[in-house]
Amino acid sequence: MKRNLPLTVPSPPEWITTVLGDFDAFLQDHADAERKASGFAMSMVAKYPDRLEIIPELIETALEEMEHFQAVYQVMAKRGIQLAHVIPKDQYMIDLIKMRRTGRDEHFLDRLCIGSVVESRGAERFKLVADNLVDPELKKFYKMLWISEAKHGNVYVNMALHYFTEEQVYERLNWFNDREGELITALEVRPTLH
Repeated sequence: MKRNLPLTVPSPPEWITTVLGDFDAFLQDHADAERKASGFAMSMVAKYPDRLEIIPELIETALEEMEHFQAVYQVMAKRGIQLAHVIPKDQYMIDLIKMRRTGRDEHFLDRLCIGSVVESRGAERFKLVADNLVDPELKKFYKMLWISEAKHGNVYVNMALHYFTEEQVYERLNWFNDREGELITALEVRPTLH
């Protein structure tokens, strides 16, 4: 069942043009984003070891994101692209993280909502990449990633629903979804996932 929300703002059309214009840079950023997504899920395990109902899902998500990192790295290696030496700051994530509330439960819910929104944006962008690539192998790869990221958007909402009412979850998820749309509109378009 689809639990995540549709994005409030689509990616600007110039985003896919920029990505296709410097696909090597996009791959470097994409690899880093997958590594960070795995770290995010594992940080939830470390920070909330008492949330037993969701630890298996968090571990599964972390492993899947690490598999994506490995797969992106394999694509990069075939193309002779190295991982980035310097990882630039991700202003999108910095701005979303700044919006988290304090308080153990509020912070927990906000992290799960951010996870859902970020995965939903990733799914939208991977679909754009899959739809616009010419190489059939890469098209297939990004289609697989699009489906996986869409699933992750739902997973984080399902996790939140273990501990909070639908009203609480969707009130906060709507709020983050709106803020995320504002961020996407304001950010400089670069060949990056965010």
